Amino acid sequence: MSESGDMAVAITEVGARDGLQNEKVVVPTAAKIAFIDALVAAGARQIEVGSFVSPRWVPAMADTEAVFAGLTRRAGVRYLALVPNLRGLDRARAVGCDAIALFTAASEGFARANINQTIAQSLAAFADVAARARTEGVALRGYVSTVFACPYDGPTRPEAVVPIVEELLAMGAYEVSLGDTIGVGTPAHVARLLEAVLKVAPADRIVMHFHDTWGMGVANVMAALEHGIRRFDASAGGLGGCPFAKVATGNVATEDVLYLLDHLGYRTGYDFAGVARAARALATSLDHPLVSRANKAWRDPLA
Repeated sequence: MSESGDMAVAITEVGARDGLQNEKVVVPTAAKIAFIDALVAAGARQIEVGSFVSPRWVPAMADTEAVFAGLTRRAGVRYLALVPNLRGLDRARAVGCDAIALFTAASEGFARANINQTIAQSLAAFADVAARARTEGVALRGYVSTVFACPYDGPTRPEAVVPIVEELLAMGAYEVSLGDTIGVGTPAHVARLLEAVLKVAPADRIVMHFHDTWGMGVANVMAALEHGIRRFDASAGGLGGCPFAKVATGNVATEDVLYLLDHLGYRTGYDFAGVARAARALATSLDHPLVSRANKAWRDPLA
């Protein structure tokens, strides 16, 4: 997934799923396919393609089958899809998807709003999906939302996150992504959470997923780096939001994270210009400008 060595950082590109799931305009399937292909060409080695959830709940993901069918798949790239249940796994397998993500939350209010289950119910349902995934050779990633705070329940205690991480790893997840769903986290929150989580999980199995609602996304990446984390989720252009958390804004932008990491000497395998161009091309299908600060500042020498 990434180069070896302590200075290597793996970035999972989430723009095509988490970035687009809350867009008010309908992004054409062809534009999504071009976006994903361009990001892979720019260095993405793990990328979210879409989610196999009910289109009634997340209409923007209704064309995930068509997106998978239209991709030019490259060897060595993990194309991820979110699935909520066994039916979602069936849909994913039907299009040749061999890597899935299961998603729950660290707060009961968000779990009920997002997946209409308690946390315990979601984990029980995931056990069946995980068992079949292992049998069929499907790679499994875990997601935990609202690790710092919930729009319904308020602040989240780090101690509430720890057992969920343990359960997902026990199910066979190769890594678990911890999401600051509403973007309220600060470096102090990051430190407290990781001090708890890293007592039960190795750093190379933990991914940090930051939103940039309060402008803390890049600062939080830096804080996580200082605690030994070398895996992050990011969204080209800073796209993002959540249908079940109206206060959430975009994910931390891939370009912003790359600007930081490149200047700190970390290796990501990404080409900044390729990511920036992919985001700008997709922006022609949106009804708003990109929010990535680095993308706004960058001047394309080919333009």
